[in-house]
Amino acid sequence: MRKKDVIFFEQPPVITHWAAIGGKKEGEGPLAEGFDQIFDDNSLGEESWEKAEQQLQEQCFSAAVSKAGISASELDLLLGGDLQNQCTATAYAASRVDVPFAGLYNACATMAEGLCIGACLAAGGFVKKEAVITSSHFCAAERQFRTPLNYGAKRAPTAQWTATASGCCILSRQGAGPRIRAVSFGRVRDLDVTDVNNMGAAMAPAAAETILSYFAASAQKPEEFDAIFTGDLGLVGSRLVKELCEKEGLAIPMHQDCGLLLFDREQQDVQAGASGAGCSASVLCAHILPGLQSGKYRRVLFLSTGALMSQISSLQGESIPGVAHLAELSAEGVQ
Repeated sequence: MRKKDVIFFEQPPVITHWAAIGGKKEGEGPLAEGFDQIFDDNSLGEESWEKAEQQLQEQCFSAAVSKAGISASELDLLLGGDLQNQCTATAYAASRVDVPFAGLYNACATMAEGLCIGACLAAGGFVKKEAVITSSHFCAAERQFRTPLNYGAKRAPTAQWTATASGCCILSRQGAGPRIRAVSFGRVRDLDVTDVNNMGAAMAPAAAETILSYFAASAQKPEEFDAIFTGDLGLVGSRLVKELCEKEGLAIPMHQDCGLLLFDREQQDVQAGASGAGCSASVLCAHILPGLQSGKYRRVLFLSTGALMSQISSLQGESIPGVAHLAELSAEGVQ
């Protein structure tokens, strides 16, 4: 059933298993214990940062499939993406497994995009079992979007630290695990923010609109949820999304941001918090889904937020469009 931009499932798909892989900084953060594996060397033994990110995805996919007790050949589809040009980390990782592959790109919103598409395909009976995966790598992202690390450029206080991490979920039409009860595909919004060092401000309007749209369509109230997780708005964007919602009469005191959960801003030099496609993906798999599994959370909203610019558009002075996709997750199917 669809109401406005929100799709509600009569038979909600299930996230049966998941895995999170992180780098050195993630291993020093407050969510370290939730990761399946932490690499102390962010090169992962590879000769380039780009290949290191491919390794992140390969290891994360392998961990999720292993936890599910299945082989890759039992999957009907692999949905995934990353921040590299043409999603090459995911494409090369997908070339190592014999699974139908659909590449996705919504920048840091890619994990929620994958969950939304995957849930629709599973609920419609088009797939029985599938995997959704995303990743990011700090060094690869800096080289592509800002300046290579050896330039030693000073980072702005509003800048965010791209996560070196990957998250992978196994979705099924049935089974035990947290359920995806509803999804909402966000609309692209552009409020003329041009500062690539302040992407939280660029993404916050899209996140606020998706949240407001969900509650208007569902007729539910924020207090019915244990938490509303946004993707990687960081310090600046998190404050802004609350202000934007409150201006429309919707208070969201239960809001938390993955960009502020992954790292400890007081102890780690990450400026305004975490970002990257791997940020919300790893927080989902290392913190949110385990929380639903353990009973810490009963119902949550999970949004990934994306800044849809490229290195070329930024150099040309273009503004940064933002998007946010939403999935309603429930512990109802947990056993």
